Amino acid sequence: ILQKTVESLAAEGRTYIGVLYGGFMLTKDGPMLLEYNCRFGDPETQVLLPLLDSDLFEVALGCAQGDLKARVPEVCWKAGAAATVVCAAKGYPGSYPKNLPISGLEEAAAIEGVKVYHAGTKSGEGGLVSSGGRVLAVTGMAPDFKEALKRAYEGVDKIRFDPPGAAASNLHCRRDIGRRALER
Repeated sequence: ILQKTVESLAAEGRTYIGVLYGGFMLTKDGPMLLEYNCRFGDPETQVLLPLLDSDLFEVALGCAQGDLKARVPEVCWKAGAAATVVCAAKGYPGSYPKNLPISGLEEAAAIEGVKVYHAGTKSGEGGLVSSGGRVLAVTGMAPDFKEALKRAYEGVDKIRFDPPGAAASNLHCRRDIGRRALER
């Protein structure tokens, strides 16, 4: 779908250079394009870029200069898989609490193959606190998707959005990420 879009633009004399991200939904009739974004999206970028083996700067510069092949003859990817789970404040996308102390980041990042990305965080009294609905994204990387997803959830399970001693966490995440891929 995206390749056809770029080809159609070129056929109209509108050469596209840059990032083109498609927001897709899988339906019973196949993938359906919901939106285009001309930017690096999150969490989509957070699951893709850890697998990029080529230098992103060189790729971007080659695109901007109009000669990617000369600068980067082949865009290379690392072997393996990645999975990202978004950690949101309970209640998001509706009303949600803010300024919740965040703990467990060091423990999550210490897991092999796990990287934690910040989205809705800020410095507060005593440390990092939540400041948005989508607070963090945890990416797991591994030789295969099943292990990458396992690592991502292991990282998520180390993190809390609460004052010490709180009975329940205000961190919410979907637990069905990757389910369909694992069922294949």
